[in-house]
Amino acid sequence: MDTTIPNKNIRPKVLFFDVNETLLDLTKVKKEVGKALGGREDLLSLWFTTMLQYSLVTSASGQYKPFGHIGAAALQMVAANVDISLTEEEARTIISGAMGNLPAHPEVKEALAQLNAAGYKLVAFTNSSKDGLKKQFENAGLTEYFDEMLSVEPTGKFKPFTETYAWGAKQMGLELEECMLIAAHGWDVAGALWAGWRAAFIGRPEQQVYPLAPKTEIVVSDLKKAANILVSYN
Repeated sequence: MDTTIPNKNIRPKVLFFDVNETLLDLTKVKKEVGKALGGREDLLSLWFTTMLQYSLVTSASGQYKPFGHIGAAALQMVAANVDISLTEEEARTIISGAMGNLPAHPEVKEALAQLNAAGYKLVAFTNSSKDGLKKQFENAGLTEYFDEMLSVEPTGKFKPFTETYAWGAKQMGLELEECMLIAAHGWDVAGALWAGWRAAFIGRPEQQVYPLAPKTEIVVSDLKKAANILVSYN
């Protein structure tokens, strides 16, 4: 259900956007990962959650590996569960190829243009590498809409670690409460809210807000609906 918290109509200074699934459609990844797993497209969710789990394990252990490498390692692990053996090189080739050329969701460009026209500053904010993000945006035709593209790489930690959101705010010269994350992942929205940011949740299929997190200011089913609300803010 689409919801908006009343009296939260003050404009955030900067809108930070998660990228994969929030802006970009992962259908192609589902097909490529499914192909690598012997046609098991139903395993995409397990692969994605395994990737997130081990990104957190890596960060919590004081280590850092590129997000794409963690994604490839997660693919090897899920493949092993269905008796398929993938080398590290094979897995990395599959993930980099699938993730590098994704289309934007249908409403995304119109929504971003609307936010640009309303005077919002837009920043991409991703766990993926800066080079990977640049390639994704060039291929999806999104570069022109954004004022800045930030990868968490310099922090040595991944979202939703609190330090990553604090770093993102600092990069833009902002106080925490001046930032708003727009994301389709409950864990990312929860991390931003606990870090002191504002947030908007985009309810892509099979995604939900985290019930134990603070109440999310905007909960809508697509980015255009979020843009319509944000342009009405004072």
